[in-house]
Amino acid sequence: MQHLLSDQTSGILYVVATPIGNLDDMVPRAVETLQTVNVIAAEDTRHSARLMAHFQISTPMVAYHDHSDERQTQGLVERLQRGESVALISDAGTPLVSDPGYRLVRAVREAGVRIVPIPGACAMIAALSAVGLPSDRFAFEGFLPAKKGTRQNSLQALKDETRTLIFYEAPHRIADTLQDMAEVFGPERELAIARELTKTFETICKGSAKELAEWVASDSNQQRGEIVLIARGAKTKAVDALDAESIRVMGILLEELSVKQASALAAKVTGQKKKALYQWALDNQDK
Repeated sequence: MQHLLSDQTSGILYVVATPIGNLDDMVPRAVETLQTVNVIAAEDTRHSARLMAHFQISTPMVAYHDHSDERQTQGLVERLQRGESVALISDAGTPLVSDPGYRLVRAVREAGVRIVPIPGACAMIAALSAVGLPSDRFAFEGFLPAKKGTRQNSLQALKDETRTLIFYEAPHRIADTLQDMAEVFGPERELAIARELTKTFETICKGSAKELAEWVASDSNQQRGEIVLIARGAKTKAVDALDAESIRVMGILLEELSVKQASALAAKVTGQKKKALYQWALDNQDK
């Protein structure tokens, strides 16, 4: 087991979230951290230079990205072990969400150095909060494969997933991906697209897979910028059919209790299986 506290002589790795578009979303604690650490490990130093200039941050930056090798990772670990402080940032949003920061965080934790998260913007959470799809259970799948056949295979593996699915997608592939989702998930599967979040041309739209695929294919403006794609989970196959009385009891209990509490109590009252009652509640609570 790895302890959360580190040797007091070591530095600290700060995992710092940065804005996904609107610079006003930068939290004060993040600015202060970037101003005071010894070095900033940035996914793209040229891209992050604008952020640094805007907040008058003069801290030296080094590149840490997909092509960084073990020597670069170890170099940062050694600086931390010497007592220096390091801030890890990505091009936008929260590091480690579809970026290479995981390798550094893992190495730093294995070295026994303290890691401190500085929360802030995250495109997938921002999108999920605004599209109106179930958010109690969700799975982040990152970017789908670029090749059509492999992408369809990945979607086929997710076809029966009941959790809400969240993807990032490149603008030049969004039309093809939506078409693949309509084919694999079915034309009526509810999807949402959140594009250019927090930016001037922010667009959030929800509809059936068929509707969104046709809309994006016909409007090249929707094939630009940073894109989050969200798919409603598959409908759960019936565990056990509930009779009218069980449904009535669940309806009453859900007005006052959580799904877990209501299904447990209803199971005692009706004799139905708790799992079936619980699943019925999940399938119907947002209707």
